[in-house]
Amino acid sequence: MFVSSTPWLGVIVLALAPVSAHAALPADPLGSPMWQRLGTTLFGSDPVRFDDRVRVDFPEIAEDQSSFPVTVDARGIKGVKRILLFADLNPIPLAIDYAPQGARAFLGTRIKLDQRTPVRGAVQLEDGSWLVSGGWVDAAGGGCSAPPASRVKGDWAEHLGQVRGIAVRERDGTHIRLAFRHPMDTGFVTNIPTYNLDTVALSGAGSKSYGTMRIEASVAEDPTISVIADTAAGEPIVLRGSDTNGIRYDGSLAVHDAAPALAAVG
Repeated sequence: MFVSSTPWLGVIVLALAPVSAHAALPADPLGSPMWQRLGTTLFGSDPVRFDDRVRVDFPEIAEDQSSFPVTVDARGIKGVKRILLFADLNPIPLAIDYAPQGARAFLGTRIKLDQRTPVRGAVQLEDGSWLVSGGWVDAAGGGCSAPPASRVKGDWAEHLGQVRGIAVRERDGTHIRLAFRHPMDTGFVTNIPTYNLDTVALSGAGSKSYGTMRIEASVAEDPTISVIADTAAGEPIVLRGSDTNGIRYDGSLAVHDAAPALAAVG
């Protein structure tokens, strides 16, 4: 773990733009009241269609609305260049915007849920069009407006900047799992401003990219991120990350042929 001496502020706000006349969005099979407005904001005038080949997997009921597991799996679709994970009715709808260069079209993480909402995955193809899928999730609510556990304990600063990970070569690629220590403040708790991990990039030998992602505060506290890359044998994976206050998460991770314990990245 390395800490930058030059903090910077890069809070990203998803503004919900008015629906434009040229946005030809298809009718929403989930009947979300936010589909037209949110779809126009995320996809602009790009063609959009619903496609069940975009597999969005999650529990039907959110037992913990502050940490809800979701995976988006579009490995059966050719030419995926971008993956979005979002929850329509969250105050911060977008969770992750992932460009999987050199990696498979797969993303796993945990997000916050503020109420019952559709949770969706969308993938953009090389022709610029989008494929969307997802479903409704029952949640008690309040996941975005409750203080993080580390804020309640008061020990969040003691662990800030730590990251652990594993990378294991399997038949379908190298499975990479990263776990960051970060409060992921949404800005909806009194006297606690928005503060979140916001960029993560993975690369290999010769600066080969294994994906870059933009992360929003709707991702759960102490984020976990899972991707699948096509790494070479013995190749280390280089991590470059930062949060909205300029804290750096930089290091490297060895690739193993069998699953080791989760190791510190540094």
